[in-house]
Amino acid sequence: MLELSPLPKTWIFDVDGTIVKHNGYKMDGYDTLLEGVTEFFEKLSDEDKIILLTARQEEYLNDLKKFLKDNNIRYDYLLTDMPMGERILVNDDKPSGLHCAYAVNKKRDERFGIEIEINNNL
Repeated sequence: MLELSPLPKTWIFDVDGTIVKHNGYKMDGYDTLLEGVTEFFEKLSDEDKIILLTARQEEYLNDLKKFLKDNNIRYDYLLTDMPMGERILVNDDKPSGLHCAYAVNKKRDERFGIEIEINNNL
């Protein structure tokens, strides 16, 4: 469980294998939303920013945008042609001690089961 402050957040999600079936658009001809994604995205604050990353080439962008819209998966930025290697986030801690960077690794194509709790004391 991630214990988070009530401050607005920036969420960065990889697309394939994280929120949709990995390479489903190639193997099946369409994307499949993973279990738990809809429920998780519904819990995100409207003040939060959402960035989606994918190694997909830009030629697949319109299909992906339509799929996300049809499934009510909101985002603020969608970046394509990302390298297939690690995604590294570097951020500073607030003077209060609040940690401002987290990383979560999940198993490919498994249920999106990340639990969050807002702690008003952070």
